[in-house]
Amino acid sequence: VQLQASGGGLVQAGDSLRLSCTASVRTYSSHLMGWFRQAPGKEREFVALIRCGTGRTYYADSVKGRFTISRDGAKNTLYLQMTSLNAEDTAVYYCARATSYSNTPSDFDYWGQGTQVTVSS
Repeated sequence: VQLQASGGGLVQAGDSLRLSCTASVRTYSSHLMGWFRQAPGKEREFVALIRCGTGRTYYADSVKGRFTISRDGAKNTLYLQMTSLNAEDTAVYYCARATSYSNTPSDFDYWGQGTQVTVSS
C-alpha cells in the first residue's frame, strides 16, 4: 500500500474531523499531495492540495475557510483538518500524489483507498 488514508467517521453537523494519509511512496519537493472526495452518484472532486516543497496550499471554494491541509514531511503524512462540517461534506475522501500542479484526478499517480466521512444533520 503506497498511500493509507484514515480518520473518517460519522459526525454531527458542525463537528470537526481530522483525516490522515500515511505515504510509503517517495515524495519529493516538486510533488504535490492532495485530498479529493466522492459522494454517491457524483464524480470525484478536488478538495485541497499542498506543495511538498513550499507548503503552499490550494482549496476548493466549497471548503475554503473550513478545511486545512497540512503535511508532516518527517513522517511523510498528509492531514486534512475539517471544521464546521455539513451534510454536503459527506463523501469518501481520498488522498493522492501528483508530480506537478493539478487539481484533476487523472493527473494524480498514487491514490489512497479512501475513508468514509458521514455528516448527519
